[in-house]
Amino acid sequence: MNSTEFIETPQWSLSPWLGYEHPFLSVNSEIIIHTWIIMFLLGLALTIINCVLTKTKIGRFIVLHGVAFFIDLTTQSLGHFVFNHCVFAASLFFFIALCNIASIIPWLDEPTRDINTALSVGIISFLYVQIYSIKTQGLGKYIGALFKPFFIMFPLNVIGKLSSIISSSFRLFGNIFGGSIITKLYFTAIQTSLLTQLFGIFSGFNILIVLFFTLFEGLLQAFVFAMLTLTFLSLGASDESSH
Repeated sequence: MNSTEFIETPQWSLSPWLGYEHPFLSVNSEIIIHTWIIMFLLGLALTIINCVLTKTKIGRFIVLHGVAFFIDLTTQSLGHFVFNHCVFAASLFFFIALCNIASIIPWLDEPTRDINTALSVGIISFLYVQIYSIKTQGLGKYIGALFKPFFIMFPLNVIGKLSSIISSSFRLFGNIFGGSIITKLYFTAIQTSLLTQLFGIFSGFNILIVLFFTLFEGLLQAFVFAMLTLTFLSLGASDESSH
């Protein structure tokens, strides 16, 4: 592995077709392919879970407890249960979690280690929250809140709302990218000799690195992202009458 492996990425570009060079015309083809593979695997897993849920008692027990977890999480965050919010938060969690731990699958990398993927889910979450806030508060009240407590605070209030995209997206990107770099550096280092490879295997340090920087951190960051989304929804619905 050379020193540029972490920054060199395959690109799909529209520049040759348009005759104009610009970074926005290029996309990371590897990340896109891996993301579509993960979505396929997620759909396949949901199909299998649906079959297990309807045919086995153990599967029904596990899945129903997982569903109950997200129902309780939504209820505690919002003060009441909203089906759409529960489904949205759960969808975010499972998609981001699978993206975060994708490196345990051979030949796959974490799509969330790319800032564009993290920013995309952050924008989706932001738009969902803002649309819901407008629906519950009304457009006039939503815009009016941006001018409180003084008219001069409007730019700061707008920046405050937009900053939620940065805070959630960059937190996700930073943690997953950092974990992937540390993991790759570690496995690159132990490949220098047979002795270090055997030490990593028999000491259990290899498994520890994967469990912490891939599984634990990946699931944790997915949970944090889902919780932040529910928190922003709770703030957006603060003026909504309780159910």
